[in-house]
Amino acid sequence: MVEVIVFAFGLMIGSICNGVIARLPAGKSIVTPGSRCRSRGNPVCPWANIPLLRYFLWRGRCRFCREPISVRYPAIDLILGSAFTLLYFKFGLTLLFVVYIFVISNLMVVALIDFDHKIIPNIFTLPGIAIGLSLSIWTLPIPPVASLLGLLIGGLFFYLIAVISKGGIGGGDIKLIAMIGTFLGWQGAIFTIFSGALLQSLVGIILILRGKKGRKDKVPFGPSLSCGATLFIFYGDTLLRWYVNLLS
Repeated sequence: MVEVIVFAFGLMIGSICNGVIARLPAGKSIVTPGSRCRSRGNPVCPWANIPLLRYFLWRGRCRFCREPISVRYPAIDLILGSAFTLLYFKFGLTLLFVVYIFVISNLMVVALIDFDHKIIPNIFTLPGIAIGLSLSIWTLPIPPVASLLGLLIGGLFFYLIAVISKGGIGGGDIKLIAMIGTFLGWQGAIFTIFSGALLQSLVGIILILRGKKGRKDKVPFGPSLSCGATLFIFYGDTLLRWYVNLLS
């Protein structure tokens, strides 16, 4: 039953994240008004706000105007529900489990806002940096020195790239990798940078081959960094042991 409750909690947080992703960049309140039909403005009844229910109950269409509902909304719910369940299996009901719930939810919102608008709001990264440094003192499995090094290595590396490339890396990306470094340490920051760069390259190649982007078009880096950091949270220990054994 614990797994079911954790999964349901992840679905609910996913629903909240959907609202934040849609409203915050537009400067709208994430609290009021409640969910409404985008075309007619009709309020959605509370029971229809249950994650996934509204989408499948009305077969992917709005109850009022019958406009299609983006599949991204239930996808985010499912991704976070599954991620929270995996976190529970890995860490149990611990403080570390709660911390990584916060981190992954934050990364999800940042990734999709960056994908949609090519911005990473400071409201997610700057408080995240402070929280990561604070939690390294008594909750995170890394010492404060490793957290600080993660911030400095990640942030300074991206800052140097931004200076050398004259804007190839945005300020939001610099603050995002700095935040990631405070939670995952210098090893996690380095892993996130290289895995994110690899994923970014693959995505860029696919978009170019499909004619969606040109060679000089910029692709938001936030989603790739978020994926790299999430991968490290789940499999960082295994990947680091594999790398050390490979070198030995």
